[in-house]
Amino acid sequence: MDLMPLALPQEPADGISEWAADLVDTMGGPGAGLAIALENLFPPLSGALPAHAASHSTGSSTEGHSGGNSDSYGTKASYEPGQNPRTYQAVRRGFEPVFTENVSRHGSRAATDSEDGDLVLKLWDRAASEGQLTEAGKEFGPQVRALLDAMAEVGYGNLSGRGRQEIQDTAVRMEKRLPGLFAHIAKDGEPIDVVSSGQGRAVDSAGEFATALTKADPALKPLIGPARADEDLLYFHKAAGGAAYRDYIDNDKRLADTLKSVTDQPSTHRAAVNVLKKIFKPAFVARISAGEFSAVGSDVDAAEAVYNLYGIAPAMSEESPGGRGWHMERYIAPRDAAWFGYLSDAEDFYEKGPGFADSDITYKMAGVLLDDFFKKAEARRDGTSDLGAELRFTHAEEIIPLAALMGLPGSTKPVTAQHPYTHAGNLWRGASVAPMAANIQWDVFRKGHTYLVRMLYNEKETAFKQGCRPVAKGSTFYELNELERCFGRTHPTS
Repeated sequence: MDLMPLALPQEPADGISEWAADLVDTMGGPGAGLAIALENLFPPLSGALPAHAASHSTGSSTEGHSGGNSDSYGTKASYEPGQNPRTYQAVRRGFEPVFTENVSRHGSRAATDSEDGDLVLKLWDRAASEGQLTEAGKEFGPQVRALLDAMAEVGYGNLSGRGRQEIQDTAVRMEKRLPGLFAHIAKDGEPIDVVSSGQGRAVDSAGEFATALTKADPALKPLIGPARADEDLLYFHKAAGGAAYRDYIDNDKRLADTLKSVTDQPSTHRAAVNVLKKIFKPAFVARISAGEFSAVGSDVDAAEAVYNLYGIAPAMSEESPGGRGWHMERYIAPRDAAWFGYLSDAEDFYEKGPGFADSDITYKMAGVLLDDFFKKAEARRDGTSDLGAELRFTHAEEIIPLAALMGLPGSTKPVTAQHPYTHAGNLWRGASVAPMAANIQWDVFRKGHTYLVRMLYNEKETAFKQGCRPVAKGSTFYELNELERCFGRTHPTS
């Protein structure tokens, strides 16, 4: 069957979006303000560079801090809690916390391998030998080598110093949020279950969380059992339950065609050249684009390697010289980082997130994890479990589909071939859906026979999906039996 052509956004023939991008790069904040003002007069500007303009108009963050331009980092964005705990809604009078559970992505980490650095350094070494480096480019090679050395020392794929701190801080905030619960857990000797995917960085995150929790409240230490691994629950995309999903990723033609069409646009090649020109002289960049070094990689391959190093650098900020950061942002302009960030988001959106409107293949498998959330809360209510807390540690490949399955903010809008995923038309962003250390937490409160649940998403009070009724308008508390109704679960006694 022939596939319908993808209606991907086309660049304006008059080049106004490119002009707007140049304006922002040249003038910074004032340019962003002017571009935003002109957006009402020139519709082609709309959505051209939202992340880029926002980073200037709100104050662009420095390396290693989420903020104005965090969208460009995709799922490599560093973690920041989404809300000040002092602004959380108070539970209704008479309700006491009796249980909490979470699922957390591992903290910031080193890259999984040295492939990106190796690729771009091959080109850098050749350009250096021919005198084809820019002034900035002369500093690039040594910086990349130092970053690779730092990641090798941490261990490729392992938690960085920043990642360990992200997890520790989240644990401390949990204990401070629910002091009464943890005091009760300690008093009654209720166990705390810790489970991970079994993968190194998730195992280490579980350990860091548990250690930080016991430092915050030493009485909890004997109650935290040995961490266990459950691949079916927390690494389901690689487990038996993910077989159909893996077949989709490997063999679905619509998916492959969509991702190719998203990437293979003039904007991608232009952004690639822009990135490379910061490091290499124009003549050398032209040779890369012409395919002279195809055995190493194309211009897009090389630029994506630079982007990936830019993306991972914040995670490694504590390992940088003097802890001052790697400053990889000097080698990629905000607009080009925003574009490659969009490409990264598009891949994650189609492969792990809401995806196509006529299929749930990318997130249906997360049902095992959502089911576990309900089972643990229900067991506490029904008196079949004395667990005080359930702590789970996993990966972006599990957080992203779970967010889509639960209808969490930003993960509610799948797309069609006629209306594909774009930053301008869809709120889904890897940096907010599943940054490093992303987490979903349910706090359970009881009064008599009534149980209320509050959800925190990246530590921000978050409403459950549309159709679930809170206890009052504007409240973030829901009766557990209402959530069972809303999510199609039936309590055995009902």
